Amino acid sequence: MVNNPHMKRRIYTDQISPHEIDDCLPQRQALESGKISLHALSQGHYPGQQIPARTLPNIPSLGFFDAIGQQDWGTEMHRNEGIEICFQETGHSTLIVEDTEHPLPVGTLSITRPWQAHQLGNPHVGPGRLHWIIIDVGITRPDQAWRWPEWCMLVEQDLKELTKTLRGNETPTWIAGPEIGKVFNQLANLIQSDAPAANATRILIQVNLLLAELLDLMRHQDVQADESLSSQRRTAQLFLQALKRDTGMLETEWTLDEMATQCGIGRTKFAHYCYEMTNTSPIDYLNRCRLAQAARRLREEPDTSITTIAMDTGFSSSQYFARKFKARYNMTAQQWRAGTKRI
Repeated sequence: MVNNPHMKRRIYTDQISPHEIDDCLPQRQALESGKISLHALSQGHYPGQQIPARTLPNIPSLGFFDAIGQQDWGTEMHRNEGIEICFQETGHSTLIVEDTEHPLPVGTLSITRPWQAHQLGNPHVGPGRLHWIIIDVGITRPDQAWRWPEWCMLVEQDLKELTKTLRGNETPTWIAGPEIGKVFNQLANLIQSDAPAANATRILIQVNLLLAELLDLMRHQDVQADESLSSQRRTAQLFLQALKRDTGMLETEWTLDEMATQCGIGRTKFAHYCYEMTNTSPIDYLNRCRLAQAARRLREEPDTSITTIAMDTGFSSSQYFARKFKARYNMTAQQWRAGTKRI
């Protein structure tokens, strides 16, 4: 396994959001301890044989791993910068996408959209061979237009249809036909060759075949695209969900303008979406998320000072935190820590 630790990882948003792409740490540890065998071509931080970006442009990772027997590891919830297409060739596993569990029996194809939160294993990965490919379409928000690589051979109309279907698809798992399995097997053979970079043309031909087969699969399933999944409202929804569950997001000193800019939405429209989804203002929602996190930590970390928890969860001063906490829970933080009431 080769990895470049100095390659800067892309993040979900340009400057503020801490949502870095998958660091692949569980896979690395499983590989180093001999729990899996892995064959992959990669760019940047992804595990596998490093290749120049110009060799397979917009394909940051392509490969497969073999897990023999039930595993004791699984990935954490993470995001990838591109579309991730996986194929469970043998064995079985579990995929969790945005808090919903999906089984991965033999012959299952799974697709996650760019920056869509997901994890493999619940909590552990099952035995079997899993193939994957990530294709970067150049977006950082759901409402942005996808930009396919120049090597994509689909005619314009087919590409538009595939893009619309993938952007508007909330179903992450599919039963793959035999042709999709053949494509992934061909890719596996090319990756394992003595000089895989020399097979770049053949690899890209197979990836184009995969996209064509994927379009046929969607057509046969009569998938109806949900345009709301690629709307500004969806972007705001994902941002608000991230605030609720991501400690790093809560530490940022957000203003309404910064939140709206982060989502690429005007401040008035962003505030409207927030009221619509949470029944409160963006700043009030942010403080509620911070207070919920602080309340949990007060119980779980009895030796951590209240001031430290207040600062860690994004409050500008201990006095402001104390006032907001008392207003929210009708007791002081010290009383909460000593009491029996739970969130």
